[in-house]
Amino acid sequence: MPQLMLTHQHLPGATLISVVGDLDISTCGQMDTYIQQARQEPGDHLVFDMTRMTFMDSSGLRVLVNTHSFSVQQGGSMRLAGVQRLPARIFEITGVDRLIPVHATVADALAALELD
Repeated sequence: MPQLMLTHQHLPGATLISVVGDLDISTCGQMDTYIQQARQEPGDHLVFDMTRMTFMDSSGLRVLVNTHSFSVQQGGSMRLAGVQRLPARIFEITGVDRLIPVHATVADALAALELD
């Protein structure tokens, strides 16, 4: 099984990217390239389903922070959903959870987009 599997769906008003596996130094390039190809436009609203992302290191964190910054600069936004315990701890320690909105479920993240 590959270390990282990515899929996406274009939904009304957002692109949902599902992340399965480990987001680390060996897969962060794959993730970055995938995000660029999956988004409909630079200012797209992105929601990442992380319910099946089991591990993330600082390289993966950097990809997410850079993606968030780019999205906001282009008039879009980014939200995380279903973040598991270990990645959630990294977000908490680094303060990224105060920069990028984190939601319990994909449905919650999508509903929050509608309120913006």
